[in-house]
Amino acid sequence: MSTNGIAANKLELLMIAKAVADEKSIDQAIVLEAIEEAIQKAARLRYGSELDIRAKLDPVTGEQSLRRVITVVEDEALENETTEVALSTAKMDNPDAVAGDLITTDLPPLEFGRVQAQMSKQIIMGKIRDAERARQYLEFKDRIGEIINGIVKRVEYGHIIVDLGRAEGVIRRDQALPRENVKSGDRIRAYIMDVREEPRGSQIFLSRAHPQFMAQLFAQEVPEVYEGVIQIVSVARDPGSRAKIAVYSSDSSIDPVGACVGMRGSRVQAVVNELQGERIDIIPYTEDMGAFIVNALQPAEVTKVVIDEANERIEVVVPEDQLSLAIGRRGQNVRLASQLSGWALDILTEAQESERRQKEFAERSSLFMEGLDVDEMVAQLLVSEGFETMEEVGYVALDDLTSIDGFDDETAEELQARAREYLDRIAEEQNQARIKTGVEDDVLEIEGVTLPMAVIFGENEIKTVEDVAGLVPDDLNGYTEYKDGERIHEDGMIEHMGLTNEEATNLIMQARVKAGWIEASALEEEEEAELDEDGNPVITAETLFEGA
Repeated sequence: MSTNGIAANKLELLMIAKAVADEKSIDQAIVLEAIEEAIQKAARLRYGSELDIRAKLDPVTGEQSLRRVITVVEDEALENETTEVALSTAKMDNPDAVAGDLITTDLPPLEFGRVQAQMSKQIIMGKIRDAERARQYLEFKDRIGEIINGIVKRVEYGHIIVDLGRAEGVIRRDQALPRENVKSGDRIRAYIMDVREEPRGSQIFLSRAHPQFMAQLFAQEVPEVYEGVIQIVSVARDPGSRAKIAVYSSDSSIDPVGACVGMRGSRVQAVVNELQGERIDIIPYTEDMGAFIVNALQPAEVTKVVIDEANERIEVVVPEDQLSLAIGRRGQNVRLASQLSGWALDILTEAQESERRQKEFAERSSLFMEGLDVDEMVAQLLVSEGFETMEEVGYVALDDLTSIDGFDDETAEELQARAREYLDRIAEEQNQARIKTGVEDDVLEIEGVTLPMAVIFGENEIKTVEDVAGLVPDDLNGYTEYKDGERIHEDGMIEHMGLTNEEATNLIMQARVKAGWIEASALEEEEEAELDEDGNPVITAETLFEGA
């Protein structure tokens, strides 16, 4: 906007406003409004900054009008005599005047000097910048998740500034591909990761390292993915190095892996080229998590998988010569497989697994020998038959014990009596430990709380019903997050007890009922709000802890 724009004749002023609006892709009304504001400010400098002066610019003729406005107020409400007039005074000139009326006086047109013109220019340009930022935000906020093309404008300290046409985006250093060399003028594709409104204007954050960038590239290269016949279930990436992508086809006649690879690898190669040679493993997805993990760890061979659903952990057993292949360089292969599945993976060799099983066998045998006061042969016989805990021995049906070779009714009854006596003794010791740590008796009355839990609560300064009510499931079961591609797990205080998230949630909600924070009826209504396919109530941490 030139400094003499305000001084131009009427039609020139409208032409300038239209040209600026077209150039900046904003509404012409916004430019005209900015000009009106500039005229008003200049008029206040001329006639008095305390006055209420309003300018109007006709959008058709370009005619300018300048008026001083005085507002009629009740006599007792009069505060500023330069912009207000008492109702009693106004009635002297107009008997029909009422509070809220505006009395206007035409002012002569302004003659703009250099200072007024410069100030007006600053106001107008500021308004235009604000309108541009608002337009950019509105244009891009609904495009998060898309791939966009741009031209590299400049590179600053590893951050890539991208010209998107009517806006600028930034690929921060941590969202760029490592060792990718870009320079000004290069064409570049990126994933719109986030759009934010900030004081300095809307910021468009782009990424070439985001897992969904790869998913969107496959959608562009593979028609079946774009059409939804093939679904990309999950993506795990070590940007610039290696990636794994899990795919599933809703049409049994279509091979999802083959479709993504393409004829002679043409489709996957197009994605690899865009990602600067990043190796991509395409994994067929299956709901059988064991089979899925076996596929995800390829090219390593897997001997056995043991799934712990409660803790979402999978133990993977591999031959000795496959261990390094399964883990990958710097743990890359197992890390990507873990990210792809969302489960924690423990890789063991067959020898390590055998050693661990022998250790567990010896520990359980020792427990039964000590707790039941039996010899090693009896203890090992119990372990071999699948007994793992003293509770199982003490409270299983008697037939489960008498079915073991060499165990008659008398022997089985004696073993159960000893097991229960041992459990009672341990319970008393745990109760004394609970009392010593200061955990109140009421905590034990919370549905789901056991003595061992109460002892751990006390060790963690959780001593009252209110303390338990103030917990969240992550405090009990821990949580997992990914930082810089690394899987970080924070242990929960009773994670080793194997509670599911639903059980942990229910325990806390029962504590809140007992503490009087919520009504039991409200909890029952929450349980009835959602039913599974069998008609059973479904309770989720998200719904129960909403607003907590």
